[in-house]
Amino acid sequence: MKTLPIKQQLMVFLLGMLMASCSITKPYQRPDITTNGLYRGHQTTDSTTLATVPWRQMFADSVLQHLIERGLANNLDLKIAVARMQAAEANLQQSKLAFFPTLSTNGAFTISKSSSAQLRSLNIKNTESGSNTVSTTAIPTVKQYALTASTSWEADVWGKLRSTKRANLAAYLQSEAYRRAVQTQLIANIASDYYALLAYDKQLQITEETVENRKTEIETMKALKEGDVVTGADVAQSEANRYAAEVTLPDIRQNIRQTENALSILLATPPDSIARTRLEAQQPIGSLQTGIPAQLLGNRPDVQEAEFSFRNTFELTNVARTYFYPALTITGTGGFATANTLTGFFAGTFYGSLISGLTQPIFNQGINRQRLNRAEAAQSEAFYTYQSTLLTAGQEVSNALYSYQMAVDKANARQQQLAALQKAVSFTKELLTYTANTNFTDVLTAEQNLLAAQLNGVNDRLQQLQATVALYRALGGGWR
Repeated sequence: MKTLPIKQQLMVFLLGMLMASCSITKPYQRPDITTNGLYRGHQTTDSTTLATVPWRQMFADSVLQHLIERGLANNLDLKIAVARMQAAEANLQQSKLAFFPTLSTNGAFTISKSSSAQLRSLNIKNTESGSNTVSTTAIPTVKQYALTASTSWEADVWGKLRSTKRANLAAYLQSEAYRRAVQTQLIANIASDYYALLAYDKQLQITEETVENRKTEIETMKALKEGDVVTGADVAQSEANRYAAEVTLPDIRQNIRQTENALSILLATPPDSIARTRLEAQQPIGSLQTGIPAQLLGNRPDVQEAEFSFRNTFELTNVARTYFYPALTITGTGGFATANTLTGFFAGTFYGSLISGLTQPIFNQGINRQRLNRAEAAQSEAFYTYQSTLLTAGQEVSNALYSYQMAVDKANARQQQLAALQKAVSFTKELLTYTANTNFTDVLTAEQNLLAAQLNGVNDRLQQLQATVALYRALGGGWR
């Protein structure tokens, strides 16, 4: 029987191991997760989506644009996300370098000297054997010089290094998706707080105007009392009506201060006042196009982050499988060494060795099995997190759509309510002036209802604007 040469045997062996490695690690495939019905009560086949609109086009207010730019430049959470990306990139580069052999050098200088006791022992042994004795008067000193280098390389036979690199690539992409998720949330928070400030400003304006009107009304009531049209109780009630509106001013101002402070934190600045325009100048985007639910997989950064997390754990499971198979390592060592003199150090003093070997785990106290179990459990957890993140994304889109529609419905009804209440206030005041059949309580009730409706109308407008922001973020807008 003819035997193949050693080189051919080695090639056949490596080829067989390479073919076997294909069945050890598995190629990644995106999980098959259905997106049908994610948008409750909203069905569309139009792929045009609000998520692709750049944030500068989404928010036309130049003051708001400036605030968003400051936030993107200074926000600390965003800087933390960037630092996390840099760490993930370093891990990725490290996994790429693992394919190359390691190389280390070592220079050594050693001085050794035998003790007198050792020499006397050597004298006794030499005397008993009949050899010449060694004098204890001259204790020799030995100087050794060495310059060595060593290298090691592990062949990626089973795909451990490749799977590790893919796992680190997924971790890097995950960190990049996290940065985009932080950015979309930051833009949404700045816009939402900005609109809240405008709403508080409008409520403050309405309330202050109401207080001034009621001050004037008190003077009118005093004049009517002089003419015996109303009583002193009516005057006192008109004063109480004024203070009922005035007492709400501190709460509105406190809301303004707290919202300004929250916005300042988003901008990474100490709490301070925030420049802004007016609520009336804000116009929500005309068409709320959501696209199809499947587009969330490519537009929502947190959904992508969850998928990359699953991909990372998938590749780490591949890595855990490779520990059950032998590792092929080639190690080389070489260098120069002399004793007592450096003369001719690089001439005739070279030595070296080249060793290759397979390390096969046989009994490892169950560590490899538990490593695989842990990796598979982490992979299952990441898969369920991915599913949950996608469902949550669909819920947020549905909630934002419904909130916007309800705000529009309320705004339409509120306009009619305000018109009716303004007439009621005007009519009751006229009746109070010209007839004795009207109680001043009717006037108070009409005025209080009008003020409440005006403030609620501002809230309706705010809900509409914030629902638009929420829908934009829920669809994955803001990172483009």
